[in-house]
Amino acid sequence: MIDALKQAVLNANRDLVRCGLVLGTWGNASAVNRQAGVMVIKPSGVAYDSMTADQMVAVDFEGRVVGGSLRPSSDTPTHLALYAAFPEIGGIVHTHSHFATCWAQACRPIPCLGTTHADYFYGEIPVTDSLMQDEVESDYERNTGEVIVRRFEGIDPLRQPAVLVANHGPFTWGATVEAAVECAVILEEVARLALHSLRLAPNQLPIPQYLLDKHFLRKHGERAYYGQSK
Repeated sequence: MIDALKQAVLNANRDLVRCGLVLGTWGNASAVNRQAGVMVIKPSGVAYDSMTADQMVAVDFEGRVVGGSLRPSSDTPTHLALYAAFPEIGGIVHTHSHFATCWAQACRPIPCLGTTHADYFYGEIPVTDSLMQDEVESDYERNTGEVIVRRFEGIDPLRQPAVLVANHGPFTWGATVEAAVECAVILEEVARLALHSLRLAPNQLPIPQYLLDKHFLRKHGERAYYGQSK
């Protein structure tokens, strides 16, 4: 069971490189097995092209290494905070992809300007508050997770499976780690489209609620009808 999770996490991390979402050793992907009480995440600082499934690190929900000989990603506490707060999710991705990170560094949410965005995200991509000095100096990675959780108070994390951490970069998630990777890819394109759209029309408003509802709900929820029956 854990071996399969390690392979899925390795594949997800490699997909981030293949899709052009990471440079160097930036970013990470993780997946969780809640029944086993284990999260698997990439090792810290290991080059993507040399990683193997055996090098993926398993930690328990307290962050203790329970499988693997390498140190887990430094973002492990952030991932654990999100899994604890969002019981619906099974995979998380963090990148420093170019366009989404531009919005995060500008501390601006990404407005929903069109139906491409609305097909995947139910409204604007939220941006967190900036971390305070004491949050950075005490338990930085854990507090990064907590600032995301605070921003999502009252927001369904599966209807809005992405966030911009102010001054930092994007996190995405999904029911599986594969879904989290897909979300990261789409987020980057949505961020690019929004930036270019606002260059053409700086005063452009978000799409109407009825159009957002139509495009999101035809792909998600009980009455979704996009695609084929499962």
